[in-house]
Amino acid sequence: MMMTEKEIMRLANGSDIRGIALKGVEGEKINFTAEAANRIATGFVKFLSEQSEKFPSELKIAVGHDPRISSEIFKKAIFESLSAAGVKIFDCGLASTPAMFMSNIFQETNTDGSIMITASHLPFNRNGLKFFTKMGGIEHENVTTILKYACAVEEIHSASNEEIEKINLIEIYSKHLCNKIRKKLGAIEKPFEGMHIIVDAGNGSGGFFATKVLKPLGADISGSQFLEPNGKFPHHMPNPEDEEAMKSLQKAVLENKADLGLIFDTDVDRMSAVLSDGKEICRDSLIAMIAAIIAQDYPHSTIVTDSVTSDDLTIFLEQELGLHHIRYMRGYRNVINKCIELNLAGITSPLAIETSGHGALRENYYLDDGAYLSVKILIAAAKARKNKMDLSHLIEKLNYPAEMAEFRLKIKGVENFRAYGNKILSEFQSRAIDRGIEIAEPNFEGVRLNFGDDEKIGSALLRMSLHEPKMPLNVESKFKGGLKKIIAEIKNLLNDFEHLDISSLD
Repeated sequence: MMMTEKEIMRLANGSDIRGIALKGVEGEKINFTAEAANRIATGFVKFLSEQSEKFPSELKIAVGHDPRISSEIFKKAIFESLSAAGVKIFDCGLASTPAMFMSNIFQETNTDGSIMITASHLPFNRNGLKFFTKMGGIEHENVTTILKYACAVEEIHSASNEEIEKINLIEIYSKHLCNKIRKKLGAIEKPFEGMHIIVDAGNGSGGFFATKVLKPLGADISGSQFLEPNGKFPHHMPNPEDEEAMKSLQKAVLENKADLGLIFDTDVDRMSAVLSDGKEICRDSLIAMIAAIIAQDYPHSTIVTDSVTSDDLTIFLEQELGLHHIRYMRGYRNVINKCIELNLAGITSPLAIETSGHGALRENYYLDDGAYLSVKILIAAAKARKNKMDLSHLIEKLNYPAEMAEFRLKIKGVENFRAYGNKILSEFQSRAIDRGIEIAEPNFEGVRLNFGDDEKIGSALLRMSLHEPKMPLNVESKFKGGLKKIIAEIKNLLNDFEHLDISSLD
């Protein structure tokens, strides 16, 4: 029995496809199957044919995957669908998401579109699809269109795929990154000679960065860990936001006395770093460092981030670097699209970056690429070393909140949780105004409040989750003890919404 339209449409997850591909986690039922992948690939061919104004038989599509144990199943189903449509197929094997986009750009491949089989940082039993055209990653509305086309497919498409061409895309992509680095560092063959750099790939797709980028450029990569692909992710989740993963990298950097540590998520579109003293470069500090690296090339430009960055980051970007900061909506596509919009309007915006580690540079096709962000950091590290400095000097004037916390308040017992959440936000803002609490402006998502009279003591942002019946609340205080006072005020503003659970604030 084929999947229903409702089941297919539920696989949409923002601008991606996500679902449960394998048994193994209690309470999680498989909802993403080879059948779904086959039909969705057919939908992508129709979408791409319309977008490119080419017949399916004229299209070239590349397919790659992360090391998840279900990836081969989905790749086979996708190949059968693409073969039936007469598409020229490139099998890129184990790949990264950014490399799959670049298959549309590289002369060696020059594809019309590409598909990455991945569920990013999610557990081993999940999988999904990401789609690219020559214009970049597709939007949520494009995913909806593709899924509607998939729903109209009445039978599974199956055809021989003997004509598939295998491409070592990671080799091409690695050489591309090496060339970028050498060009920026004076065309030296081994510009990282004498530098000790550790990579933690978390058994995802990112191990190539150590062996195919850093090592050929002369770096000592000893102490690098979990470089071998393993779809069960046995050591820790490949996720720069995961506390266990970051602690593992910190330990490796300190024990091996490395100059720098880099960590990637499963499909390498996100990254974070650890300095030689064990200091984490993530969230605000990652944004600050990348901004500091590019500030000289783009003076007085605009940096776009997600909404949950701190007030201290804004002060650093604007007062120390002379840049302008826009805190936009959560969601890496939202942040990237805002950056594109600004540039089209004539406002220079070189960087769109989320606290999650998704970072896209205008100079790199607005592509959120963890490896490319690492390239920018490594070039800066090599230059700093030449001047007998280290990377920490770039963000030495960045301050941090004395206290900060995030709560995820659940909405329960409401069918239309988004409408209910928006009602809460409206009332939350009205109550804050009545109490004389300042509403922060401009604000693009939720309600941001500033607390304090003559001197600001902190702030809070209440917003709707992108996908879940939850309202994330981010609170920060400039002073020890301030967090408790701000949370008490917020509880007063939220204490009588019947379907909002605020017990985590106690």
